[in-house]
Amino acid sequence: MDEVNLQWIQFLLTVMAQNHLMDCQLYEFHYISEEKTWTEAQQYCRKKHTDLVTVISMTDMERLNSNSQRGIKEAWIGLRDETNAQRSWHWSLPGVEFNENETNWETKEPNDLPPGGQNCGIIWKDSPHFLKWGDLSCNEKHNFLCYSENDSSQKYHLIYDSKNWMEAQSYCRQNHTDLISGKKQLQDGEVNNGLNLATANSKYIFIGLFSDTWMWSDGSSFSFRHWNLKFDNQRINSGQCAMTVFDDGGRWRNESCDERKPFICYDDKVILISEKMNWLDALTYCRDHHHDLVTITSMDDQRWIQEKVKNASTYFVWLGLRFHCKLKFWSWVCREAIAYRTQATQTSGRTDNCNMSGAMETGGRHMWFQRNGGEEHNFICSKI
Repeated sequence: MDEVNLQWIQFLLTVMAQNHLMDCQLYEFHYISEEKTWTEAQQYCRKKHTDLVTVISMTDMERLNSNSQRGIKEAWIGLRDETNAQRSWHWSLPGVEFNENETNWETKEPNDLPPGGQNCGIIWKDSPHFLKWGDLSCNEKHNFLCYSENDSSQKYHLIYDSKNWMEAQSYCRQNHTDLISGKKQLQDGEVNNGLNLATANSKYIFIGLFSDTWMWSDGSSFSFRHWNLKFDNQRINSGQCAMTVFDDGGRWRNESCDERKPFICYDDKVILISEKMNWLDALTYCRDHHHDLVTITSMDDQRWIQEKVKNASTYFVWLGLRFHCKLKFWSWVCREAIAYRTQATQTSGRTDNCNMSGAMETGGRHMWFQRNGGEEHNFICSKI
């Protein structure tokens, strides 16, 4: 089994995202000025569109802000704090999923001590607990670790200002990418050896780990949150709903779900097909019944498709990615796309077999693999 080089994938996505002629949008937003309760808004969206909007990243927030309608100052989104729901742990950085089998909790952690519980994650800076995880109140003030996705010289930053968890998240997103997230980042040698965590002036160091009971209306598990700085994750917010406030940079505020407000729906432009087909038959099916096999042009697209493939019945799902043997390049089938071309030598796998197509694994890290086009898998179609 040949795994496509991850750096090549990220480079491919970056180049494609910069191509202004690429227009294969996977979901669309719709602003509804009519004021409704959150439940009424949910019913409206499910009837006329797909659901109340799900927001998966800061890129989505920028889209929502830039396209907001005049006169709409705030609007319901699809996030609700379910009554009596059990808290779940999440990572702050979009695309990093919390996995119970990949943790580094200290013994007897998390312990959720009273009063009010402990809903945010920390690491210890000193032995014998060095780099072990624990839980603390989100309202305590500590130093914290930021992650910079696009800084090749220094990916991680120890911030010596003491802030509560929400303030720390806001700082990291404004000045870097996000709070450090995921076991892989926390075990990076740059964190262990390069930052000298012992110099932190607080006993604990906040990381991008938090727990809450908020759930998206469409049932997706995206962990992105964009609360205003007054939001208190230590409080019980059962039965409340989230809105985006446009004159506060789109930051979210929680309100009673019975309040009447404008709202935002979305249309899902992709669909998982549970039938098993080879790549060419999958392409034909998508073009006959929908639009095309799916094209992924950004990391947000990748995350959107990752959520879809969790419901697949095969280990891989076909994407609209095809290797052209004679010309030695990969291209997408999206009809609006101008294909980015790269030499086959830039992939880690062999491409001497001309019947090769791209597929995403449905578990694990949702990596892309080059697979024989004659294999039969589920697939993702894009819709008009």
